[in-house]
Amino acid sequence: MKIPVTIVTGFLGSGKTTLICGLLKKNPDRRLAVLVNEFGEVSVDGALLRTAGEGCGVEIHDLPNGCICCTIKDDFLPIMQQLLGRKNQIDHVIIETSGLALPAPVMRALSWPEIRNDFQLDAVLTVVDTPHLLDGQFESGKAIPGANSTDVPEHLQSVESILNEQLENADVVVLNKIDDLSETALLRAEELVRQKAPKVRFLELAHHAELDTRLCMGLNVHEEPCTHADHNHEHHDHGHHHGPVKHVPLELDRPLEDQTQFDGHSHTGIGTHQHGEHSHEHFHDHDTGWQSFVLRSKRPIELEKLKVALREVTLQQPILRSKGFAAIRGKHHRLVLQAVRSRVQTYFEGAHSHDPHSSLVFIGYHPRRDAVVQLMSELTGEEWQ
Repeated sequence: MKIPVTIVTGFLGSGKTTLICGLLKKNPDRRLAVLVNEFGEVSVDGALLRTAGEGCGVEIHDLPNGCICCTIKDDFLPIMQQLLGRKNQIDHVIIETSGLALPAPVMRALSWPEIRNDFQLDAVLTVVDTPHLLDGQFESGKAIPGANSTDVPEHLQSVESILNEQLENADVVVLNKIDDLSETALLRAEELVRQKAPKVRFLELAHHAELDTRLCMGLNVHEEPCTHADHNHEHHDHGHHHGPVKHVPLELDRPLEDQTQFDGHSHTGIGTHQHGEHSHEHFHDHDTGWQSFVLRSKRPIELEKLKVALREVTLQQPILRSKGFAAIRGKHHRLVLQAVRSRVQTYFEGAHSHDPHSSLVFIGYHPRRDAVVQLMSELTGEEWQ
C-alpha cells in the first residue's frame, strides 16, 4: 500500500506553517512525516512544527536550501528513500514547500522509479494570504515600498508568476487570514482565484488559521485509474475511504490553457516555456534577486521597538517576509515573530527561556543587508549583526 503525500504550497507569508501546526495538534495519533523547506539558513518553521508535534507521532525533516524544486535529487529524494525504511511506521507525508518554490517538479518527482511504487500524491494545497490577494499585492505593476524603480517590474513579474503556478497546480486553494473579512470580500477573493486558476477543484476557508483534516488529508484526488479487477474489488469493499471525496477526474498531466502567465523570464530575454525541474532552476539562476539573510542580537529587545523597527524596514527596503525568535526584556518566554511586509504578528512560546539572543530571517528582492542592520540597530537600541 502506498503512503499518501500532501504538498502544501503558497507564497511567502501565506500561513502554511501555522495551518500544518494545527493539523499536527488535531491528529496526535496519526503517524506523520513532515518535510519542511525554508528559504533561509535558520529553520524557523521547522522549530515551530517540532513544538507543535511534541507528544505526537510526528517526525520533521528540514530541507533548508530554499527551493525544493531546484534540489530535488540532492535533498528531497534521499529523505523520501530514508522514509521507505520505516514505511510501516508512517501513515502520511506532508511536504511544506518554501514560499518561492513551485509544486509541479515535486509532483512529478513522486512518479520517479525510485519512489513511485511506495508513495502516492494525495493532493496539492495552495495557501493564499487573502488580504494581500484582495489588495492586489500579487498583481503585475503593483509597486512595493523600498524597491528601486528599476527593480519593480522584474520583482513583480516574479511574484505573480510564482503565485499563479502555485494556484494552477492546486487541488485545494485555502483562503487564509480571513477572520476580519466580510462575506463580500470573501466572494471577491474566490472570484480572483477562479480567474487565475479556473480548474481548481476545491476552495476552502481557513477560519482562525484552522482546517478540517478531511480537507487536507485523504482526498485521494490523484489515485491511479483502477483496472476492471480493482473496480470490482472496490465495489465489494466498503468503508475504507476516509476522505470527503471518493472520485475526482484525474488531470495531473493536463496541459495548462494559458502558459504565458508563467513567463518569469521576459527580463532575461528567454522565451516562455513550461516549468520543470531544469527550467525552474534556470529561472532562479537568472532571477537572483530573491535573497535571504539572518540578523542576530545578543541582548533582549523591547517588544514595541522591535515591531516598529520591522515595519520601518519594510517601508525602506524591499523585504516581503521576516520571521524568527526574539528575547524580550522582562519576559521569560521566547517571542515568536512572523511578519509579512508591514504586518507583524507575535506570540510567546509556552516554555521558559533564559536565552538572551535573538535571530531573525529576512527575505526580499534585492534587499540591502547593511541598510537593514542599520535600521534595526537604530530603532531597537541594540546591536544587530
